[in-house]
Amino acid sequence: MTARPKFNYFRSKQHLKNVASLPCQNCYIEGQTQAAHSNFAEHGKGKSIKASDEYVAALCQKCHYELDQGNKLNKGQKRELFMLALQKTVCRLVEQGLWPKEITP
Repeated sequence: MTARPKFNYFRSKQHLKNVASLPCQNCYIEGQTQAAHSNFAEHGKGKSIKASDEYVAALCQKCHYELDQGNKLNKGQKRELFMLALQKTVCRLVEQGLWPKEITP
């Protein structure tokens, strides 16, 4: 068994606030957005560790719930929903000049 390299986590309360300020990047509802962290190990998700803050998507409460606990989507559909919302979130933040300088988009 080979050891995984140490994951470099990015943490930023301001970044999470910036993400939450966007409309939901799945259903586009405004005013209910949360910074939804990735549930994938390649983004730093561990048993009790949230993924790195650079891997957060702007999702409303309903879409966030469906992603994390819902049963309407299979794993592949959840991955697709998250990755598309993440891509849109990054693009919106870059357009608004709010993407963190410490991270290459």
